Amino acid sequence: MKHWIKRTLFGFAGLAVVAGSIAGCAGHRHGWGGDSAEFRAKMVERVGSKLELDAAQKQKLTVLAEKLQAQRQAMRGAGGSGDPRSQFKALFAGNTLDQAGAARLIEEKTAVVRTGSPEVIAAAADFFDHLNPAQQQKVRDFMERGGRRWSRHG
Repeated sequence: MKHWIKRTLFGFAGLAVVAGSIAGCAGHRHGWGGDSAEFRAKMVERVGSKLELDAAQKQKLTVLAEKLQAQRQAMRGAGGSGDPRSQFKALFAGNTLDQAGAARLIEEKTAVVRTGSPEVIAAAADFFDHLNPAQQQKVRDFMERGGRRWSRHG
């Protein structure tokens, strides 16, 4: 019985992580009118100015942003038609949790991550590895603050 409870808790935790990621991806676009190209351009410009990127570094950041956007789109598209929140809510629509549907949704999202991750990792490494030490430190500082805001002093 303990093993079953542990598996169920881990399953719910994994489902919550996937659902949170999907919802977060969906919610990030509301202020940009759904234009992902505009969002990417503004993000590259903002990060580029904060890190004082040269043209080659901005190009590498643009490639990274495009790979991340493709991964988000693939995540949203995985799991059939409809929006991700509806897919998640449908699992709880009946008197019992749709365990087979939850397992299927997790497997589909995991497969998308597994397939797209090598390109995202390569683009992230290409971008980060071409930053100078001061720029790399700014990225580390930003991550240390949980990605909240770029420092006004640096």
